[in-house]
Amino acid sequence: MEYILPLIICFIVALILTPFVKKLAIKVGAVDQPNNRKVHAKVMPRMGGLAIFLSFLLGVVLYMPDTIRAWPILLGAFIIIAIGMMDDLMELSAKTKFGGQLIAALVTVLGGVQIEFITLPFGDRIEFGYFAIPLTILWIVGITNAINLIDGLDGLAAGVSAIAMMTISGMAISMGNEFIALIGLLLLGSTLGFLVYNFHPAKLFMGDTGSLFLGYMISVLAVMGLFKNVTVVSLAVPIIVLGIPILDTSFAIIRRIVQKKPLSAPDKSHLHHCLLRLGFTHRQTVVMIYALSGLFSVAAISMASSTVWGSILIMTGLLIIVELIVEVTGIIGNGYRPILNLVGGKGSKLKDK
Repeated sequence: MEYILPLIICFIVALILTPFVKKLAIKVGAVDQPNNRKVHAKVMPRMGGLAIFLSFLLGVVLYMPDTIRAWPILLGAFIIIAIGMMDDLMELSAKTKFGGQLIAALVTVLGGVQIEFITLPFGDRIEFGYFAIPLTILWIVGITNAINLIDGLDGLAAGVSAIAMMTISGMAISMGNEFIALIGLLLLGSTLGFLVYNFHPAKLFMGDTGSLFLGYMISVLAVMGLFKNVTVVSLAVPIIVLGIPILDTSFAIIRRIVQKKPLSAPDKSHLHHCLLRLGFTHRQTVVMIYALSGLFSVAAISMASSTVWGSILIMTGLLIIVELIVEVTGIIGNGYRPILNLVGGKGSKLKDK
């Protein structure tokens, strides 16, 4: 009950707050206009992430009143929320948003949240020393933007974030890390309460207020929870938990470099866009990405308790799955299909014989 009750309270509070935040967003003009890059066809209120943040904050006040360890996280969160709300209201430039993310990450890292070491396969441990600061900032900003970039369909970012938080919290409980487990569950309850209104067809969007906040919080929880896990797979586990947003962002960067476009340039070739083009419905696409996120989470949990060779086998299986996803969806390009062409070619030769 020490974990379940906080989750339920935050869920109920978010459920109650979200309609009020929707009215506020409409009143202040925080709305998302449809265009040829977006999926929705009508004006939608955004800034719904404020409901997630407020319910989470109430949970912290109720269940973590004397925990000084939380202040670097909360200070960075306030900065991220401010940047997100301003962007939802007036659409900030990419440079301004990135600058705000850097400040939030720097404040958090200087407060003691750092990737101080990683443990590699076969037991070797690497201490980062002074490099811990830039490395952690890169991780926080990278994951923050990864969640922001997948926020393209109703309920997608909220659902994927909830799966990641569920995984991180569960692993934290198994490792005896009550602090991370409680923060993760407070955030999970708040996100699920909001998701009731955000799943397709959405009544409002989380906006950058929500996607930046969730990305920031997940990145910080991973640093304080999963990277601190002294096992032979500590490097791979947090990356696999966040595999879908990380891969989607990585492929977006590759596409823009190949096409010689700015890294901040929008496009309609993210994973969810590719699945929609294959003929899947809005809801089917979201559920499929949920399933993929769940698969990656199960793989991460399995690796955390597996042998080195077992972990290598799991990683190999995931890489094959990722390659097939890339080829089937055309997320890099429709002409990139080495495995499918190989299998298709062999199939044709067998038929000829």
